[in-house]
Amino acid sequence: MAEVATSATSEQLLVVIDPVARRSDGESVRIAKDVLGAGAAVKLCLPDGPEEFARALRRRGSRRPVVVGDDRALIRAVSLLHRHRELAGCALSVVPVGGALSLARSLGVPTGTVAAARTVLDGVERRMDLLVDDSDGVVLGALRIPPVTAAAQAPDPETAPGHPWLRTCQYLVRTLVPAGRPSRLPSAPEPGPSRLRVEVDGETLVDLNQPVEAVSVSPGAAGVASVEVRPVSVGAEASPLLAEGRTVTVSGAHFRYRADALVSGPVRTRTWVVREGAWGLTVPAAG
Repeated sequence: MAEVATSATSEQLLVVIDPVARRSDGESVRIAKDVLGAGAAVKLCLPDGPEEFARALRRRGSRRPVVVGDDRALIRAVSLLHRHRELAGCALSVVPVGGALSLARSLGVPTGTVAAARTVLDGVERRMDLLVDDSDGVVLGALRIPPVTAAAQAPDPETAPGHPWLRTCQYLVRTLVPAGRPSRLPSAPEPGPSRLRVEVDGETLVDLNQPVEAVSVSPGAAGVASVEVRPVSVGAEASPLLAEGRTVTVSGAHFRYRADALVSGPVRTRTWVVREGAWGLTVPAAG
């Protein structure tokens, strides 16, 4: 892992540049380094893999961590800080670089390199809710069962079989999955409708006798999650079942789910709990 310290203002940043970002878009990485270095005292970390990525975050001291990378790098950073119970006192910043940037965009981070780097320097911290599951995994945005449609499930070029970065991405997934929990790269969901029990705050929204096409859980009002269950249509289209709550449990036949940019499972049951304002992200200042 290479580390380079530069000096500018009294602002102290630890800039961790994900290896996949360096390989996929070196020009954007260079621009991010230039903008950040011109506006703050920057310590650059160039980890070669997930272990060095994690070590850099652990040794950040009083520096504000900045991740230069795609959605997976952001998820990895939040997961590591959560696992070490350091999210409460840490405002995280991200400069999105790479192919998968939809999560960062949905969270309010500019996806242009210059705008994102300036947001790191001039933005404000926004506290956001976090979904934490019963295996200590985290969800920043939304989750879906079954994972995604076939088109969206197509592998990224960086993770396709035979690609030289496959090993790096496999390591990445392992760092996001606690010991004892199955880890795997995205795979196609089982065909056909699912029979699942979905409970929200202990109340059954749909039971095993009602096949469902899809279940989605996404951030709602502060401190709650919005849950939508789409029953299988017979004749006329069935209306979706909607609920909000702090705890969501899904159980039944083995199922996979997509949480943010990763697919997990199969599992027979999983419970997610909303933790209000659990983590902070730097976003553009209003106005």
